[in-house]
This record gives sequence, structure tokens and C-alpha cells, in this order.
Amino acid sequence: MSESERPVPPGLQYGRGEAVPPRRIGFYPGTFDPITNGHLDVIARAARLLDKLVVGVAISTGKGPLFSLEERVELVEAEIASIAAMNGMVIEVMPYDTLTIEFARKIGASMIVRGLRAVTDFDYEFQIAGMNYRMAPDVETVFLMASERHQFIASRLVKEVAMLGGDITTFVPALTLDRVLKRIRENKA
Repeated sequence: MSESERPVPPGLQYGRGEAVPPRRIGFYPGTFDPITNGHLDVIARAARLLDKLVVGVAISTGKGPLFSLEERVELVEAEIASIAAMNGMVIEVMPYDTLTIEFARKIGASMIVRGLRAVTDFDYEFQIAGMNYRMAPDVETVFLMASERHQFIASRLVKEVAMLGGDITTFVPALTLDRVLKRIRENKA
């Protein structure tokens, strides 16, 4: 049997005359308003599992964001640059305003990455994963538990603490800290 007639095992595709595994593309969606150290932890851990990660920044006007969509995309890009370099991989940041599962398919993702902090997160995420599976059974949802030092961090709480004058230094990266404090000063003026 010649090389060209050899069957290709499932999950492989041809590239430059030899069978190669498909690229594992993951999608990590969120509002990232603001991006927290918990988000960065999940991104860094997901990056080790994938060939490419797309961080999707949802428009989410209903949540009354502190930052515009463009500002959130810019902050996420700045804060994750070192993670991409450290892992020698591509991490793209893209805004989106469609169903998460539709956007995952559009970018060719085979996996949606979700971070879990507590049991209460799981109940909600379990429902969403079930809905997504019904709409796209070829896209898996993978849950990553937040590291113990980040399990309690939520963007909503970070904003609330900052607006009430509390210290959020340990919850967000440096650039995000500066931008959050600046925005809160602007909003109070």
C-alpha cells in the first residue's frame, strides 16, 4: 500500500505529506469587566492545554460595564501578552456579540473553557454547557477550577470593593488596577 493510500486515523488530517493532529482551539468567553487575577489564572492554565486560545470579550451591555467593549479588549490583550509569550502560543482577544456557541463555531473552537470558583458557579455553568451541547455537540465545554487563592474573586465584587474605596491590589493585575481606580475617580468627579 502506498503512502497516499494509507488510511488516516480518526482525528488526524494531512499536512505536507504526513498525517498531523488537528489544532486544538479553545474559546474562553467572558465580560472581563475588569479582568482579574482569577481570569488570568484560568487563561494560563487553558493555554497549556491548547494550541490556540481565543479570549472572547462579550459586549454585555445589560451588566452596565465599567469599561467599554474596546477598553476591555485592550486591557485583556495587555494583561495576557506575557502568558502567550511564556507558552509560545497564539492567544487572540476578540470582541463578540452573538451566542457564545455560535462564536465558538465561527472561530473553529472545539472547546469552550469555563472557570469555576464554587459550587454555585457549577449549577449555572452546567445548564449553559447542556444548552451549548444541544446546539453544537461537536464543541465540548471544559471546566477549570480556579486556584484556591483566586476562588473568591469576581469582577462584580472587585468593582464594588473599588467603588467603596477598598484595596483591590491583590485581585487584579497592575495595569487593570490603575485603569479601574482612574475610571472610578472619573465617575465620581
